[in-house]
Amino acid sequence: MSITRKWSALQQRAREVLVLLKRLYPDARCTLHYETPVQLLVATILSAQCTDERVNKVTPELFARFPDAPSLAAAEREEVESLIRSTGFYRNKAKHIQGACQMIVEKFDGQVPKRMELLLALPGVSRKTANVVLANAFGIHQGVTVDTHVKRLSRRLGLTEHEDPVRIERDLIRLLPQEDWENWSIRLIYHGRHVCMARAPQCDRCALAHLCPSATVVPENVRSPQRFQNPSSSQ
Repeated sequence: MSITRKWSALQQRAREVLVLLKRLYPDARCTLHYETPVQLLVATILSAQCTDERVNKVTPELFARFPDAPSLAAAEREEVESLIRSTGFYRNKAKHIQGACQMIVEKFDGQVPKRMELLLALPGVSRKTANVVLANAFGIHQGVTVDTHVKRLSRRLGLTEHEDPVRIERDLIRLLPQEDWENWSIRLIYHGRHVCMARAPQCDRCALAHLCPSATVVPENVRSPQRFQNPSSSQ
């Protein structure tokens, strides 16, 4: 198969998966709780190697004490560390949060920048963090958020062969419509949490099984995803 035909086939598969994900998770959205772009940035930094559920238990008290970039930048480091301790790696996270907020105050008048290259200049901000903030706080789609779920499922679906998140993102950008880049990530994360888990993927009830080269079982009537229970409906 030529390279052009290969990418055309992968693009078709990716878009069929996207259609099914939209049916399965019509109300999918970022599950981090925030009120401002700064709070989303902080919550996303905290979510590294931590669940959104845990982050959402920590941020109400954190944001009640320090609701914006100036207050976070001026906070005592020990107090910030104490408030975020349960998210893990709290010393590095506190350092990054305060460093990012200091730069936001000094260089961006206290407002989170809306450009990828400026976000990436902030301490502790990766492309994953920048993509989450741009898409969810500003409606700007400059890339595809690649977390552990998106990486795992995109590889299982045969849409990339890479391990590096940047290269995975590059492949997905090539396969998906730009307006759906964040839709893809959020819905794939939902599916990864509830069906296509890391250790025990539930292929026998997966509405994507007929499109997945890694599926061990293709259920009957799998082409009618509405016959499957929406996993997010039980939350």
